[in-house]
Amino acid sequence: MFRLYRLKNYNFRLVIWLVALSALGILLVGSAKESLQGKQIFGVILGLTVMTVISLIDFSWILNFYWIIYIFNMIMLLLVIVSPYGKNTGGATRWINIGGFQFQPTELSKILLILFFARYLMVHEHELNKLKTILKSIVLIGAPLVLIALQPDLKNTITIAAIFCILMYLAGLSYKIIGGVLLIGVPLVIIYLVLVTQTNLPIINDYQRQRIMTFIYSEDKQYSDSRAQQDNSIMAIGSGQLTGKGLNTTSVSANNGNFISEIQTDFIYAVAGEELGFIGSAAIILLELLISMECLFNGRKAKDLSGTLICCAVGALIMIQSFINISVATGLFPNTGTPLPFVSYGLTSLVSLYMGMGFVLNVGLQSRTYPGGKKA
Repeated sequence: MFRLYRLKNYNFRLVIWLVALSALGILLVGSAKESLQGKQIFGVILGLTVMTVISLIDFSWILNFYWIIYIFNMIMLLLVIVSPYGKNTGGATRWINIGGFQFQPTELSKILLILFFARYLMVHEHELNKLKTILKSIVLIGAPLVLIALQPDLKNTITIAAIFCILMYLAGLSYKIIGGVLLIGVPLVIIYLVLVTQTNLPIINDYQRQRIMTFIYSEDKQYSDSRAQQDNSIMAIGSGQLTGKGLNTTSVSANNGNFISEIQTDFIYAVAGEELGFIGSAAIILLELLISMECLFNGRKAKDLSGTLICCAVGALIMIQSFINISVATGLFPNTGTPLPFVSYGLTSLVSLYMGMGFVLNVGLQSRTYPGGKKA
């Protein structure tokens, strides 16, 4: 389980980027809602500890239990919906509350599914383009996606589906199959959007439809109230100009004026834009990019396909969530509650992402040049 590694192979650059971004997150969460800063500090310390421990455990040993990981993930998602421990917030049941301890299983599910498919796709690498293997893979990802969609949690359903597509591509799925899926999938998406926007068919929740309609018909006065939060976010980011107003500013702002709800999570980028300006906002984007790129670099040096899949999928997860969060805050996407990795408040998301980073670091310790890995 634990192995002796060469310290020089430990990716300290990745650790530095993570600590720097998390430190910015602590400052921004404290500025958005001071009462949560202590919890965010605890989450970062816990996350770093979990990451360090996982980074020293042989990831290949953990992947031996990939079916146990999958079953545990399914049980966890089922508990949200069918057990009395599921907590309803804002019309959605996405949390488990046991003895005062609360966490969001979907955030952990992202990492668990990456681990499962990293091993599963490696085992079936030579059968990946067979219809039987493709259908089985779709069923295996479809089951947790249905449970997540039932919460309802459309954004994470789409995010996990995107990660699955990336994993299938990296594992060697034929371009012919990819092309066929696109030929079928793109028209279906267009038809779905037409049905959502032009009919009242019950194929989507009312609040989700409202957000889509607000985004598409942004100039319509009918949706002005729904659009106000994103408009305020855009104004807050623009008001910061080059250097920002400073952390915990006492001037009139979207932050201390309560013009944006959930500013410590979904709209934390608005706090960054207003208080740190363009320089601070750009620094966050750069750090997210550096972390993602380090994951991809580690994946290129992995000793086997499972290591490559873990690193690339975790890197893609950081990219996708960062892109969605920032796009929402700047009005490029419909309003949806996706946390900004390592910056937004949310202990489940924070610790889960640090878990993913622990696996990335361990893959890096067992690169092709490592004595226990494959020869280059």
